[in-house]
Amino acid sequence: MTVTTRDLFERYHSCWEARDPDRIAELHTDGSVFHLHSGQDPVRGRAAIREAAAGMFELVPDLAFDSVSLRVGEDFWVAQFKLTGTSTAGAMVDVDLMDYVLVEDGAVKEKHSYVDGAAMQAALAPAEVNA
Repeated sequence: MTVTTRDLFERYHSCWEARDPDRIAELHTDGSVFHLHSGQDPVRGRAAIREAAAGMFELVPDLAFDSVSLRVGEDFWVAQFKLTGTSTAGAMVDVDLMDYVLVEDGAVKEKHSYVDGAAMQAALAPAEVNA
């Protein structure tokens, strides 16, 4: 059975919605790249991708993805989301996200995620304490 890019997107997105870093990593190629373009260096390989995803869920345990748009081609997809939730710092997360994903042999080869870095940093920063 051939996995279509749309099928892979659906499976992959459901893993993110379930906040399951193990299943996310399994859908990547061995040498896959995940790059969150908000000041972080790219990570490579399933183990590093698993850790990066787990780290996001630790920072925002109730992270939710509201779909805005999706474009799917033969070997890529581009998806726009609104990320929402509450960070462990207690701040509300309300951030725009754009994913550009390249697919190879039915798996994610590269995932480039572009977020509103200023909004994300504000949500993750510890709340100021009034003295």
